[in-house]
Amino acid sequence: MHLLNTHSSITILGAGLMGRLLAVELARKGHRIEVFEAQGPSAEGAAARVAAAMLAPLAESAVTEPGVVRMGQYALPRWQELIAQLSQPVYFQQNGTLILWHRLDAGEANRFQHKLEQTQKTIPDIAPLQVLNGSQVDTLEPSVASRFAHGLYLPGEGQLDNRQLLSALEKAMQELGVVVHWNCPRQPEDFTPGTAGQPDVLLDCRGLGAKPTWNALRGVRGEVVRLHAPEVTLARPTRLVHPRYPIYIAPKEDHIFVIGATEIESDDMSPASVRSALELLSAAYAVHSGFAEARILEICTQCRPTLPDNLPAVRALSERVLEVNGLYRHGFMIAPAMLDVVMQVLESGQSSLAPRFDLSVQLV
Repeated sequence: MHLLNTHSSITILGAGLMGRLLAVELARKGHRIEVFEAQGPSAEGAAARVAAAMLAPLAESAVTEPGVVRMGQYALPRWQELIAQLSQPVYFQQNGTLILWHRLDAGEANRFQHKLEQTQKTIPDIAPLQVLNGSQVDTLEPSVASRFAHGLYLPGEGQLDNRQLLSALEKAMQELGVVVHWNCPRQPEDFTPGTAGQPDVLLDCRGLGAKPTWNALRGVRGEVVRLHAPEVTLARPTRLVHPRYPIYIAPKEDHIFVIGATEIESDDMSPASVRSALELLSAAYAVHSGFAEARILEICTQCRPTLPDNLPAVRALSERVLEVNGLYRHGFMIAPAMLDVVMQVLESGQSSLAPRFDLSVQLV
């Protein structure tokens, strides 16, 4: 991989989460950055806009590999550093994750708990889960008092506000002099990095937009409901064990709640199904009756860019073209780890972090 000079010229394709993070980090280091984004500054086409932005490595270990869990562990303190550098406030919380279930789903909850305990054996430095009885659940989360006889608490896990972060990163790009071309899609073949009048390096962070050059990518559809529920107070992200998938409720500022979970193997971007909407809203009401009077702000659909093994990867198309993709459902949880790996590759031609994360880095 081509090493960066003191003031390199770098073009980034895609202004979703990774594109914005890389643009800001590289601009802070004095490089000249130009970004091409197919849509507008609100990240309408990005998976990052339709997300709960939970930073939950142990909870996610039920559906992913240890390397991704380690990336999530690494990212929690790193997010605090990255957010602290931004001039625009971003909601960040690290109050842990609460796992709840109804009596009929106790068997599924036991299987879920067993998976998390296996993770603790594999990654001993992760904060251990705490098994709660009904009164302990009520003490930890008084707003769900007397509704659940058992629960699990995963200390140290967190969340942030995805849309506030995307907006703050956009402002940071402006402040740092990043040149952004909104509503201006581009392909890697539109550039010849290293030649006269061209960037020194090209970074492709287009998510599913990169499918023409990385045809192993596929979309995994997710549906999310955003609610305003003034009668509901939850102190932390809460997951409800469900026969098909754990449903999460992520509380944001001002009684805004993001509810989701659906995983559908499809790149269909049509509106959410009735079944999904009913499951998500019913689950929210089952956790807290105050959701009955909540107002539905949005029911959003988006497809996450996913590689065949459901793991992220960094790949060089040539000495001067690097692709970053496949963050799947873990984008916010692992983005700082991906950022630092890519920065190491750009600056030294290799990454000491990648083996720690079992991350596929394919260089020329």
